Amino acid sequence: MSYVEVPGAKVPIRMWADPASVEDVAMQQLRNVATLPWIKGLAVMPDVHFGKGATVGSVIAMQGAVCPAAVGVDIGCGMSAVKTSLTANDLPGDLSRLRSKIEQAIPVGRGMHDEAVAPDQLYGFRAPGWDDFWGRFDGVADAVKFRQERATKQMGTLGSGNHFIEFCLDEAGSVWLMLHSGSRNIGKELADFHIGQAQKLPHNQDLIDRDLAVFIADTPQMAAYRNDLFWAQEYAKYNRAIMMALFQNVVRKEFKKAKVTFEPVISCHHNYVAEERYEGMDLLVTRKGAIRAGAGDFGIIPGSMGTGSYIVKGLGNEKSFNSASHGAGRKMSRNAAKRRFSTRDLEDQTRGVECRKDSGVVDEIPAAYKPIEKVIEQQRDLVEVVAKLKQIVCVKG
Repeated sequence: MSYVEVPGAKVPIRMWADPASVEDVAMQQLRNVATLPWIKGLAVMPDVHFGKGATVGSVIAMQGAVCPAAVGVDIGCGMSAVKTSLTANDLPGDLSRLRSKIEQAIPVGRGMHDEAVAPDQLYGFRAPGWDDFWGRFDGVADAVKFRQERATKQMGTLGSGNHFIEFCLDEAGSVWLMLHSGSRNIGKELADFHIGQAQKLPHNQDLIDRDLAVFIADTPQMAAYRNDLFWAQEYAKYNRAIMMALFQNVVRKEFKKAKVTFEPVISCHHNYVAEERYEGMDLLVTRKGAIRAGAGDFGIIPGSMGTGSYIVKGLGNEKSFNSASHGAGRKMSRNAAKRRFSTRDLEDQTRGVECRKDSGVVDEIPAAYKPIEKVIEQQRDLVEVVAKLKQIVCVKG
C-alpha cells in the first residue's frame, strides 16, 4: 500500500497502516505529536502501537528540537544479521546444545560478563574508535557516572523483553545469525534522566502531553542530551557488534568441520535520532520503532519468536523520511498476552523452534504480535525483500 493521510494540527499524519486498525490511544498519541510547534513531518509505520509519549512505529521530523521520549528508553536499540556459509544440511537434528552454548557465551536478561569483554579478545573482530568511545564516558551526565563498571560488563549482553538471538534459515537453506538488542541499562538510565530534565523546562509546561517534552536547539540542555544520546547510540552499536562476534565464535566452534565463513554484517538502529535534510530543511529525525530505509540501505524487520523475519533493502521513499517498520509490532500488551495465553499455547506457536517455552516468555508469544507478512506487504513502497528467514533457535532474556 501507499500511505493514507490523516489530518493533523501542524502537519498531516502519513500512515502506512489502516487508521481504523490502530488503537484509539495510539491514534491520540499521533494527534498529540502533530501539535508540537517544532514538527515538520510525521510518518507512521505499519507496526504502529501505543508507547510512552510517542507511539512505537513513528518517524518524527522536527526542526531545532528533539523529544527524548520519542526516541524511547532503549536508545540505539536495533538489529544485526549475517549470512553464513552453513546450510541446513550441516545442522544436527538436536539444536539444544547450540542454544546452550549461545547462552553460555552471551549473558541474557539482567546478566553481565564477569569481566569486561575487550575487542582484541574476539577472533577477527575490529572496533575502530573503541578507546575514544570509552574516553568520552567522562562527558556523559553525572547522574550515571557511578554505572561505569556495570556498563563495561554489560557490553556484549542481550537484555530481556523483546530482545533475542536467533539462528535462522532462509528459503534457500542458508544459515543466518541474527540478534536484537540496544544500549542496556546505561542507555535506559540516560534516557530516564534526560526525559526528567526536559519535563522541567518552561517551554514544555503547556504541552498536551508532558511525555512529549522537548529540548530546543542552541541550549545547554540540548547539547547535553545530544552528547549522551549519540554516545548511547554508539554503545548500542558496539553492544550488538560484540554479541555478534561472540555468536560467530560459538558457531565456528560448534561447526569446526564446516570451516564457517561469514558475509558482512548488516546492522541497523530502530530507536534513534539522525540529522537529515528534507525539502531544503535540516531536520532532527527521530525513529522510534522504525529503521532507515534510504535507497539501497539494508535493513532487518523481525517478526516474533515463532514466525520469522525479513532482510530488506530500502527504496528511498522521502514521504516516509526514508524509513520503514522495525518489526511486526505488538497487537496486545504484555499483561494482556499473559492473561490470555498459557505455556501450552506458547509451545504450540513455537513448535519447531529450539527456545524457552516457560511462563517467563509467554508475553512474547507470536499471537501477541501483528502478522509480519501483512506488515511487510503494507510497506512495499518503502522496502524490497532480500531474504525471508525462519528461526530454528531463539534465545530470549
